Amino acid sequence: MIKGIIFDYGGTIDSRGIHWSEVIWDGYQAAGVPVTKEQFRDSYVHAERELARVRHILPNDNFHDLLLKKMRIELQDLANKGLVNGDIEPLAQQVAQYCYDAARSSIEEARPVLELLSKHYPMMLVSNFYGNVDSVLRDFDLRRYFKGVIESAVVGVRKPNPVIFKLGVDVLELPAEQVLVVGDSLKKDILPAESLGCQVLWLKGKGWTPDEDAQTHPHTITTLNQVLSALNL
Repeated sequence: MIKGIIFDYGGTIDSRGIHWSEVIWDGYQAAGVPVTKEQFRDSYVHAERELARVRHILPNDNFHDLLLKKMRIELQDLANKGLVNGDIEPLAQQVAQYCYDAARSSIEEARPVLELLSKHYPMMLVSNFYGNVDSVLRDFDLRRYFKGVIESAVVGVRKPNPVIFKLGVDVLELPAEQVLVVGDSLKKDILPAESLGCQVLWLKGKGWTPDEDAQTHPHTITTLNQVLSALNL
């Protein structure tokens, strides 16, 4: 029944289903940033809101560029609260590099799956991102696997609005029921795609909240390799 595939990007391809806040927190710990996880999470939310409000991320920024800008915003917020002392730039550089390396490791693990799938199915990428996902994909040599990219900052629609998935389905020129959607968020990926009639696989890793971690779905996977098994490849 499956004739095309839509992938989410952030959290699905670049972090094995683990919420990116958890990856960044690991980077903070590796860099010895002296804050609690609750203090970090407050600054994580602050940075996400700042990036949504002001166009810090430019179209040609790769993922390292994005991470460095984001870490500067987070760490400056912590410094403004008196929680981090001294020059934040070395910490921002260290955490950004940790997270970039973590993303590359996850991507190289996912690459054989994407390579094989792209030989059998047309694939689209649908992502809530900052307007630079194409540059991110090209930096990691991922763009070649996808027929097209639908990015929230470009099309003006964000998940969980199912319209953004409908745009991906339309490019594939397939009935929704013949399209498989793979994503790491039940709320933002799986449920909106199901509402269109798409088939789904939820890549479930550690989420943002315990409530998210407790949620279940009949079509759940824990690694991208299981997409191949589900499609008998």
